[in-house]
Amino acid sequence: MTKKAVILCGGLGIRLAPLTSVFPKPLLPIGEKAMIEIQIEQLKKYGFTEIYLATNYKSEYFERFFGNGDYYGVNIIISKETKPLGTAGPIKLLEDKLDEPFLVMNGDIITQLNFDKIYQYAIEKKGLLTAGVKKMIMPYDFGNIHFDGDAITKIEEKPNIIMHGLAGIYAMHPDIMEYIPSDTYFGMDSLLEVMIQRQEKIYKYDIEDYWLDVGRMDDYNKIRNSYDEMIMKEKESCAE
Repeated sequence: MTKKAVILCGGLGIRLAPLTSVFPKPLLPIGEKAMIEIQIEQLKKYGFTEIYLATNYKSEYFERFFGNGDYYGVNIIISKETKPLGTAGPIKLLEDKLDEPFLVMNGDIITQLNFDKIYQYAIEKKGLLTAGVKKMIMPYDFGNIHFDGDAITKIEEKPNIIMHGLAGIYAMHPDIMEYIPSDTYFGMDSLLEVMIQRQEKIYKYDIEDYWLDVGRMDDYNKIRNSYDEMIMKEKESCAE
């Protein structure tokens, strides 16, 4: 079985302007590589050899950069939208290609996740969709009060808020295509909502590995400053 993955590359990257006025967001450099190069090498490491790039904005840049993927030891296929289709809509364009379980991921995610683990987990669960989920701890800038009627009973000074967010990484079964409309702007959130309404079971996969959504300038600067150090630590741990 050929392991397939789709990387969503069609976003405008407005929050990273003016950098994205020159390059599409997934092609922005991190260390000596483009962001999406890091993703492709990670996918290859875990056995994914057929990779689809779902493009819209500046799609020709991806064609020139990657060609057919021979340099990376994978088969890269460029899929082009003729109009924006959101984060789930582009998957429908590949319906005839994705005839086996496959991964979908946002093009602005940097992670050390073992992609094969979420893939195998999804196959074992036999669901149509497994969503990668990341636990996020966010500081709350105000004191939080507990009360009984008009009386304050407890004060928490600037407590952390714990949330579990979608990590932009999904494992899907080909039958999911029945939930995605053709030639329509359709987001991943809409896909999940439709499946929940129809009582289709959706599984979660907890991501405990390093993960960062590089969607904002401060996050981009953070990963640029820390990526080389992170890779060095990974090499040292492998050598031990």
